[in-house]
Amino acid sequence: MAKSQDSYSKKEKEKNRRKKQQEKDERKKQRKADKAEGGSKTLEEMFSYVDENGNLSSTPPDPSKKKQIKAEDIMLGVPSRSEDPADAFRSGTIKFFNQEKGYGFVIDSETKESLFVHINDLNGPVKENDKVNFEIEHGQKGPKAVRVKLG
Repeated sequence: MAKSQDSYSKKEKEKNRRKKQQEKDERKKQRKADKAEGGSKTLEEMFSYVDENGNLSSTPPDPSKKKQIKAEDIMLGVPSRSEDPADAFRSGTIKFFNQEKGYGFVIDSETKESLFVHINDLNGPVKENDKVNFEIEHGQKGPKAVRVKLG
């Protein structure tokens, strides 16, 4: 007699196919049972509302709490940054300065960040460990101290 051509993998595939079909039939029966029990919702039950605080709720908002908003008051995009003149100047100390080459570094007292400073951005002669006031600008290679004066 000839041996059966069914291999182990064929039997496993057939078993998995029957299992998937059975699970599909069970889900179909469950959906039909839910529908028969009144599981479908009316259109009003499916609505969600947003209250005055931005939270979702199932009840419509109270018209007396409605606020009028002018179209001119709505700002699109990023608001412009307003800088205070007091915040513009920072304080720090000269960490290193080479008079021959004309550059050095300032340590910002608030952020402890090291900033590049060029001799053209100085208002007077400085040396290491001097207390200075300065402004920060973005240079070619990152932030740099400008308008540096002894403080």
